[in-house]
Amino acid sequence: MSLAVDDTHGRAYWAVADCWNLVRRSLTHYQRQPSYILWMLGFPLVSVLLYGYVFGSAMKVPGGGDYREFLMPGMFTMTMAFGFMNTATAFVTDSSKGVHDRFRSMPMAPSAVVTGRGVADMLTACAELAILALTALVIGWRADGGLLASLAAFGLLMLLRFSLIWVGVWLGLVVPGPEQAGSLFAVAFPVTMISSVFVAPSLMPNWLGVVAAWNPVSATVTATRELFGNPVASGGSWPEEHALLLSVAWPVAITLLFVPLAVRRFQRLSR
Repeated sequence: MSLAVDDTHGRAYWAVADCWNLVRRSLTHYQRQPSYILWMLGFPLVSVLLYGYVFGSAMKVPGGGDYREFLMPGMFTMTMAFGFMNTATAFVTDSSKGVHDRFRSMPMAPSAVVTGRGVADMLTACAELAILALTALVIGWRADGGLLASLAAFGLLMLLRFSLIWVGVWLGLVVPGPEQAGSLFAVAFPVTMISSVFVAPSLMPNWLGVVAAWNPVSATVTATRELFGNPVASGGSWPEEHALLLSVAWPVAITLLFVPLAVRRFQRLSR
């Protein structure tokens, strides 16, 4: 009995140790290529400047309110949503270079390949969100909902990012090469645009507004606006009125769907 317990503890220890080694490997790549992080932040930062200042004076928030305060929770969410492309690209790049084959030939925990990538991406997401939040504070955005509500809002943003990590892992195992992974932007961009990131769904054509309101990205955007105390501009639809519920339900559903898909795909590579 004690041998079985010791063996279980030993496997758990090495799973955590191997995971941390792969996290360090991923973070070392960022340390040696800081321009990569700047590139990932480039699009949301430019979008803040364009929509907040160039187009901001012409944008109206239904119900009133400052557009930049309306915009920033959307930009936080969009940055988290775009993160799945980074996960997919990193995963498929390692696969194409035979890195995963070398990992599988080594005496290491099989789960470490996926968990190491996930933990590294969550740490990177925290850094991205912190930099973007500081930028928002500089341009005048404020979280008026209180400390606990603001922490809950950031928690929802990280929950969305966590669920999309598994989408990125699965796509990284499905797409044939880094070039195809780079084209995922063509999918991610419409998904984030047809949402409440930049414009309230009530201002869109009826059918498009329904699609935007039910978009998982919109749920997180609306919920974080409420928690941050920023203008919400709800059109009164069911998904908008229950955004806090959906901002948890959507990521949980995405995780439950893509975790088994990613695990099954990775196990198939090991055969």
